[in-house]
Amino acid sequence: MAWKEINHDTRHWKTIKSGIIWEVQGYAGYDGFAWYRKKVVIPTILKEEIKKKGYITLNLGTIDDADEVYFNGKLLGKTGSLPPNYDGAYDKIRKWNIRWEDIRWDKDNLIAVRVYDAGGGGGITGANVSLMIEGKGPDFNMSVKFSSSDRVFRNDSNLNFSVNYKNQSTKLMKGKSDFYILKDTRDTVRKWSKMVTIPQSKEIIQQFANPKLEPGFYSLHIEFKSLTNNLNQSYYFGIEPEKISSPTDRPANFDNYWVRAKKELAAVDPQYKLIKQDSLCTDKRDVYLVEMRSLENVLIRGWYARPKAEGKYPAILHLQGYSTNQEMSWGYNGSDMAVFVLNIRGHGNSKDNINLGFPGFLQYNIKDREKYIYRGAYMDCSRALDFLFSRAEVDTQYVVVKGGSQGGALSFATAALNNERVSLCIPSVPFLSDFRDYFRIATWPVNEFETYIKSNPDFSMEGVYQTLRYFDIKNLAPWVKCPVLMSVGLMDATCPPHINFAAYNQLNVPKSYKVYPEAGHALPSEAGKAEDAWMKKQLNDLRQKVAK
Repeated sequence: MAWKEINHDTRHWKTIKSGIIWEVQGYAGYDGFAWYRKKVVIPTILKEEIKKKGYITLNLGTIDDADEVYFNGKLLGKTGSLPPNYDGAYDKIRKWNIRWEDIRWDKDNLIAVRVYDAGGGGGITGANVSLMIEGKGPDFNMSVKFSSSDRVFRNDSNLNFSVNYKNQSTKLMKGKSDFYILKDTRDTVRKWSKMVTIPQSKEIIQQFANPKLEPGFYSLHIEFKSLTNNLNQSYYFGIEPEKISSPTDRPANFDNYWVRAKKELAAVDPQYKLIKQDSLCTDKRDVYLVEMRSLENVLIRGWYARPKAEGKYPAILHLQGYSTNQEMSWGYNGSDMAVFVLNIRGHGNSKDNINLGFPGFLQYNIKDREKYIYRGAYMDCSRALDFLFSRAEVDTQYVVVKGGSQGGALSFATAALNNERVSLCIPSVPFLSDFRDYFRIATWPVNEFETYIKSNPDFSMEGVYQTLRYFDIKNLAPWVKCPVLMSVGLMDATCPPHINFAAYNQLNVPKSYKVYPEAGHALPSEAGKAEDAWMKKQLNDLRQKVAK
């Protein structure tokens, strides 16, 4: 904790950038604690303005996963919870007000951030960290505008963007901008420089039209340097993602493998048990804890909400992210649908028979495809559909599967393995796809498998790939028969867009996607609203089609 103090000697510390996860800056596979320290001088010339406001605002953006923020050794606040009572909050914006009385004028002030990452990418992931007087912009800034609003260039369109330099100071600004375009594998594919001169109180715009890039996902990095300013900005974009080539690699016995799994599940008596949860019930719907038996007689649980009014209702199955504990509040809250929120084996309240922890879950029985953890997990989702189809109030013509991250992969798999029963599929930032490319692009979860192999020298990465082929959602995607809406975050380092589209491009059904250029693995609230709007329209269209 001495690292939060302003006088601590950090001459031996390493330099790292915010806005980029640790794992791609030399710390591959690292999970745990780390500190960031940054000293800033706030001049007396701003004192009256800040005093009048009462504070200056520190915006750190998102941090993966939980953190504490200190200013001059004093706790500003915390987001999520650090161990031993860990609670991640990687999708929350960190914004803190620093009281004017706590500022050391014309002297060093220390911003110190203590970060804990439980798995996957870690660190300060917010792209534009700032310390500003709210309502007052900087004297000089730089911004980039792409010709495509979501930064995805389709139909053979070339990459076009403009850089706006705005100088609000009373001095001429002269400097150099270095441009880098990197593939998602972090290989540099373009590099150039431009000199720029911006008169006082003026702005200039540089236009760029680059030669066509291959289909895929890229990042644009700009470093502007002058005598008085040093700005670094990064932007992510996609080129014709629907043309990304990642062919299926199904094993010869792929069909038989899943036919047998479904037969084994059908032989297990589900033993459905519903326990009413009075504290969660409302005047419009009743809520139950559901217990049931899945593949290998494993006990799994979930939460079920049914409208109180008599009638037949469409149903939605919510599937969960990796390592999460699903609660009823995670599901659709309307009273016009039956809602089932599932915890698959090893997650949430479904740990009676399998409680592996994270890491550990992904590697469980990886040597044996007949016992690998996701064989049971995919069947847990099928059992959840069995439950919905057993309910008299569910209109089985209209059943939706939805989820994000691991839940996105589970949605793909459930729609594929139950293609006569699923009406709509809504995956976001889907996991478990295109593993060979995935492990080249991202640092997690390949690091966990590499650690596993070190402890199991009789196994190899090739063995890992051979098992994972059975569970790769790009191999399952051709079986999907219902319409699909996929949501993607361009800055996602956990389930990068490339792997999302590897599965999406194997779909042979009506499909569409939405891209959120400023989002990482956590999508903005507008994504959920767009998904609900799409779902309601699709259900309405299906009803009209059935009525005819």
